[in-house]
Amino acid sequence: MTKTLKSGDKVAWNTSQGETTGKVVKKQTSPTTIKGHKVKATEANPKFIVESDKSGARAAHKADQLQKK
Repeated sequence: MTKTLKSGDKVAWNTSQGETTGKVVKKQTSPTTIKGHKVKATEANPKFIVESDKSGARAAHKADQLQKK
């Protein structure tokens, strides 16, 4: 079951430094690039672009890697 996340939702995810919080920027359903990294998003396997509260950096995550806050 896919989580229901939308733009603006507050979320948390795990990093090597511990838990990070931020917000969902958008649901990505087509391939894109973020800071030189390829994001293999599709309609069947979407990724969520999130922005860190601490650094402002953006990253792509699968829905199951994000916990809604």
